[in-house]
Amino acid sequence: MTKLGKWKLFSHLSVLVIGLTVLIGGYLYIPQTFLSLDNRLRDFLFLARGPIPTTGQVVIVDLDDASLEKYGQWPWSRDLFAELLQKLANDGAGIVGLDIVFSEADRTSPAKLAKRYHFPDKNLPDFDQVMAKTLAQTPTILGYVFQMSTPTPKADTPNIPAIFIERGFSANTDILQPKGVLLNIPVLQNAAYSSGFFNNVPDESGMVRSVPLVMKYDGVIYPSLALEMIRIATQKSKVFVNYSDLGVESIQLGKMFIPTDPGGRLFVNYRGPGHTFHYISAARVLENKVDPKELDGKFVLIGTSAAGLLDLRSMPFDNVYPGVEAHANVIDNILKGDFLTRPSWVISANMLIIAVVFAFSYLIFVRLSAFWAFVAYLAEAIALYFFYFETLFKEGIVFNILFGVFALGVAFIFSLVVAYFFETRQKMMLRGKLSSKVSPAVMEEILKNEANNIMEGDTREVTVFFSDVRNFTNISEAMPNAKTLITFLNDYMEPMTDIIVKAQGTVDKFIGDAIMAYWNAPIDVEDHADKAVTASLEQIKGLDEINEKVRQDPRFEAVVKMADDAGVPPIDIGIGLNTGEAVVGEMGSAGRSDYTVIGDPINLGARLESLCKFYNSKVTISNFTKDLLKQPYIFRFLDLVTVKGKTEPVEVWQVQDFGQAEGRLKEELDKYHQAIALYKDAKFDQALEIFKEVEAWPDKTNQNVYKMYIERCEHYIEEPPEDFNGVFVHKTKG
Repeated sequence: MTKLGKWKLFSHLSVLVIGLTVLIGGYLYIPQTFLSLDNRLRDFLFLARGPIPTTGQVVIVDLDDASLEKYGQWPWSRDLFAELLQKLANDGAGIVGLDIVFSEADRTSPAKLAKRYHFPDKNLPDFDQVMAKTLAQTPTILGYVFQMSTPTPKADTPNIPAIFIERGFSANTDILQPKGVLLNIPVLQNAAYSSGFFNNVPDESGMVRSVPLVMKYDGVIYPSLALEMIRIATQKSKVFVNYSDLGVESIQLGKMFIPTDPGGRLFVNYRGPGHTFHYISAARVLENKVDPKELDGKFVLIGTSAAGLLDLRSMPFDNVYPGVEAHANVIDNILKGDFLTRPSWVISANMLIIAVVFAFSYLIFVRLSAFWAFVAYLAEAIALYFFYFETLFKEGIVFNILFGVFALGVAFIFSLVVAYFFETRQKMMLRGKLSSKVSPAVMEEILKNEANNIMEGDTREVTVFFSDVRNFTNISEAMPNAKTLITFLNDYMEPMTDIIVKAQGTVDKFIGDAIMAYWNAPIDVEDHADKAVTASLEQIKGLDEINEKVRQDPRFEAVVKMADDAGVPPIDIGIGLNTGEAVVGEMGSAGRSDYTVIGDPINLGARLESLCKFYNSKVTISNFTKDLLKQPYIFRFLDLVTVKGKTEPVEVWQVQDFGQAEGRLKEELDKYHQAIALYKDAKFDQALEIFKEVEAWPDKTNQNVYKMYIERCEHYIEEPPEDFNGVFVHKTKG
């Protein structure tokens, strides 16, 4: 693994550890901070689900505006309310629960008025007694209110005919323990068979999302109105409060288990917005306008939706919701059994979800571009939405939604941040490795590569370039000092390198006086073989200007004299080009590496450069390069050879110049290639005549090659080969 790869791995692991620590730590130690947000996300799921059917077993008798308008403002006289209860019983109501507390005596009662004004009260009705008698004769459950923050003097306690048994009691319980109680007046409380509290306790955001089923007052467990109505309906005399290590786990009535939170609260699976349940106006009941089928055997709750009576609450579907309907939802939940619960194992499950969502999402996002990471983020958000939706409403499991959403969002943000730093570091590394090898335009193209995998190993077709200065050993010995030699080399290499870079080539390395370069890596270069040949010919032409500067520089006087004595320019070079599939990428050790190319095509390119001197060629290319050229050049076939270390023959060609040969040069090359064709067919006598003819021309362009073929033909005429294939074997590198 490369140093960059190790750094990336360490960075990814660090991000995962930090992200999981923050997310899981936040979930475990500061959940209350985000509880409101979590609840609001769950409210959104309720809204997305929409209303669902009720069991049809719960009916609300509404002290609505129409009833108040007809029978007067609240509170009504107790005899009127007793009439309402009696008519409900007569119409077949199964059980009636009052979302009302009668904490004061009826001051409109005739008996009370007579006593107040000192009139004889004999035989005058007492409306409280009237109602008490009705309570004793009807299936009515009184309601009362616990005071959560205001202590009240200890007096009577609510009537609970059931036995509450606590099993597996836990000191960690969050069960509500009120400080006081607001009861019905004793005459009513004592007459009713049972009672239950109807406190709707809003959460920190003012929403009623859960309703307490039990509270503990003065060390005794008391049931809610809804729970007590269910208990009476199921005729159970014992209620079990089951605890786990975290607190209350469930309420048990016989074989019926009602799951709760550790405080004994039921997460309400609301059926819909206000008036989802069947409402019957109290006025209709009193006027005998109710079909008995509407009430037959039903759970009946008496409450109010009138705004003036202020029994309105906020819940997921509606900010103005009749409080009595919360109890209706609780009863309906219990009857249908479609509870929403948060079992003790949910804590571990939430942590697992957070870990899986964060780790999986991060590892996906960080591999993608910003756009596709965002697409993946949206896809995962939708998947997460369906997961929480299905688990909430199909499985009834109340997971922590917020931290799952946080995990996804944090993974996305972290991936963008890490990708930015990776990209910045990668670009810095690429600039460091390649900026000196390629042109600024090519460098920008490299940096645009979103994958930034340029440095990774790849196999691609490249055209490789090798050049070498002739007689450089003698040149270096002629230099007065090392500094002058370096100046000489730099003056030569700088313009040569510029030509390569401008032609979209990549300068691989300088090896003494030699230059190695290639085209079509690290990025694609269209017509790379043409660009390599064009750059090579431009270098040959550019030598004239370089040599002129060398002649004018007194520091190189010895080099110029030596070149003039030999009849050659001060700087003369040979260039070898070859094209083929090579391995490209960053190679080396962890501490020292470079972007380069390797492979047989590279080795052949180096061999071709070394053959330049042998064939007296400035630019020597293989048939592999020639076959890819699209632009017109002047070519001379040099030989069919196998280089040292190889067995497959390669055509060696000289590139003379740009364009097409004309005039005398065309005639010379035509004659020459005619002789080459005869030579390949082993017609050495005929080939020899033409080679000698061309070699005799005074302005011939490659005397060395002509003499070489004359010698070969004469040799083969004298000693005819048995199986001639035209291949010459080079046993040395040049």
